[in-house]
Amino acid sequence: MQMKTMFVALCAAIGATAGVHAYAQAPIVIKFSHVVATDTPKGQAAERFKQLAEKATNGKVKVELYPNSQLYKDKEELEALQLGAVQMLAPSLAKFGPLGVKEFEAFDLPYIFPTKTALYNVTEGEIGKSLLKKLEPKGITGLAYWDNGFKVMSANKPLHTPADFKGLKMRIQSSKVLDAQMRALGANPQVLAFSEVYQALQTGVVDGTENPPSNMYTQKMHEVQKHVTVSNHGYLGYAVIVNKKFWDGLPPEIRTQLEKAMREATTFEKAIAQRDNDQALDAIKKAGKTQIYTLTVQEQAEWRRALAPVQKAMEGRIGKDLISAINKESAK
Repeated sequence: MQMKTMFVALCAAIGATAGVHAYAQAPIVIKFSHVVATDTPKGQAAERFKQLAEKATNGKVKVELYPNSQLYKDKEELEALQLGAVQMLAPSLAKFGPLGVKEFEAFDLPYIFPTKTALYNVTEGEIGKSLLKKLEPKGITGLAYWDNGFKVMSANKPLHTPADFKGLKMRIQSSKVLDAQMRALGANPQVLAFSEVYQALQTGVVDGTENPPSNMYTQKMHEVQKHVTVSNHGYLGYAVIVNKKFWDGLPPEIRTQLEKAMREATTFEKAIAQRDNDQALDAIKKAGKTQIYTLTVQEQAEWRRALAPVQKAMEGRIGKDLISAINKESAK
């Protein structure tokens, strides 16, 4: 009887040890939520990060992806991150203005980045790093900048000159800069969540919108927009961010492995972003429902003149020195 009791006790002890061991081996879960399709540059890069992170940590980290606003819409996702309901996001840079970090709205300024090189001078340099640091008091750690690309304009009428925008209801993200941009063109800006844009275009709630081609194509917006103008007037990019408390609480070696995975995913993302936008524009053209028009040099100069006052008007909001520094960096 005593032997049996000892055996039961031994089994219980082994079971308890195994339970503790299993608990210790449970993977760290990173919920990565975003609002776009899986076949966009951001969607593909999120998938690449998942693969790299899980491999680099030998399965100690599990990345769960939630694309297409499955968990949260535009307005909800940042609050969810701050509360710890998700650990990682890649929101568009315009989202940080409403959060109180208005300096990020510099990325929305029309024609502030003449080329991708000019853009990378900013995002990969001291300006980009200092902007990410400004998120930390909000409980957010910035890890990287991801591209989408330069934007096109779309509507159910041709948009060749600023006068063509007069009276149009144009969907924008929640951004004071984008609001001022559309007003400078004579349009009426309408803030809508990304997931609601297709239906709003289809039903006439809004007349048009701006987007990089990959977003437009993957959300099938070209099916309900007759005209696209390749204007390259603005840039849409993202910041990959994590909940600061979660990130700081990770074991240092895990954090180092994840940082390396993020660097590799970022290199991949930048390589595919332009390619995907070029392919999306071709696909929109081949679909045959939308006429694509590229601004002439003279027309683009007219757009630039119409939009130039936006930079000046936003100096008080974004910071005159920051706008000046970006313009100086972009001119290199």
